[in-house]
Amino acid sequence: MSVRLLEKYRLEIIPKMMEKFSLKNRFAVPHLDKIVVNMGVGEAIGDIKILDKAMEELSMITGQKPIMRRAKKAIANFKIRQGLPIGCKVTLRRVMMYEFMDRLINVAMPRIRDFRGIPDNSFDKAGNYTMGLPEQTIFPEIEYDRITRAQGMDITFVIKNAKNTAQARELLRLFGMPFKESKE
Repeated sequence: MSVRLLEKYRLEIIPKMMEKFSLKNRFAVPHLDKIVVNMGVGEAIGDIKILDKAMEELSMITGQKPIMRRAKKAIANFKIRQGLPIGCKVTLRRVMMYEFMDRLINVAMPRIRDFRGIPDNSFDKAGNYTMGLPEQTIFPEIEYDRITRAQGMDITFVIKNAKNTAQARELLRLFGMPFKESKE
């Protein structure tokens, strides 16, 4: 099974990263380890069917069955008790990860209204990048007529071997991630 972004990484991105950051070994080049897609569904406290629908939609988007996430501790202000189902997540690796990233960058993001790029300052100290999407309807797998409510999601790109955020940012940029132009 051939994956376009994986071939691009092996043939184009590794040599460019080695040249730019003067890395001697191809195994020192940062690489994408996994992508975690998370949907927090707070309204599921009142109606579990909302969470079931969100899990079904997340399954269609990622091609993998999500796991249900439960509250770790009780929060009285939000009427959350420990153990209540409050969201779902999917961890994508290998082929599924590259296919999802390809569809996200080339199909879903261009469908966002008034899209100017994603912010390039959402990196953590380890070089992982987290972005939020306002609703699931940007993915072509979701039929607009069949959704009951708009549901946002968080997508985390876990990057291994990144020595700093500059290396992680360059890796995602070479994959085709549309970052906003910085005003420097």
